[in-house]
Order: sequence, then C-alpha cells, then structure tokens
Amino acid sequence: MVMFLFLVVALAVVVGAVTLLVVGGSDGGGPLPDATPERLHDPLAPDRPLGRADVDALRFPLAVRGYRMAEVDDALNRLGAELAERDARIADLESALAGAHTGAGPVDLGKPAEGDHQ
Repeated sequence: MVMFLFLVVALAVVVGAVTLLVVGGSDGGGPLPDATPERLHDPLAPDRPLGRADVDALRFPLAVRGYRMAEVDDALNRLGAELAERDARIADLESALAGAHTGAGPVDLGKPAEGDHQ
C-alpha cells in the first residue's frame, strides 16, 4: 500500500513539473510563444487563366485537423469561377460555329475584349 501511494505521489509530481515547464516555462519568459500559422501564399496566378499545371502544383498547408477550410474554399471558388467562364466561352464559340454552318455569314471567333459583352 505504501508503494502504491509513493507511485501516485511521484506521478503527480512528474505531471505537475511537466505542466509547469510547458505552461510557465523554466526561464520565467511566460507561456510558449504562439506558432506562426502556415498561410497559403496564393500560388494561383491572378493575372492569367489557370492551367492544369497550376492545379497540379496547388498544395494546402495542414492544420490541426486536416486542411484550413477557408483556404480550400477560396481555391475551389476561384477554380469554379474560371471553369464557369470557360464553359460560357465554349458555349459562345459553339453557337457562333453553329451559326457559321447555317450560312449566317462570317463569324469572329477571337477572344472578346474586356468590357465587351454580347
């Protein structure tokens, strides 16, 4: 029984000492400093359309329980917007091509200038 009590007291002393080291620090400098967060330095180029290589190179920093949801959501929103823009462009080109096949005259398949909406 005495040995059991000794082990319980020794365990309490060890847990207390480790807690004081982690929380209080042994140098009197206070608690441990906050870790600098891993932030995504947006590898998605804002000045040009995204390509397959951009998506392949995209890596998200890990958080405590997986990935940071806000950063993943931002990247997915950007990819979704660009895909929607490309789908709209493809639909415009297909309708222009269909109009050319029906004899509607010459069709300009060039990329529209910014601010030029049809």
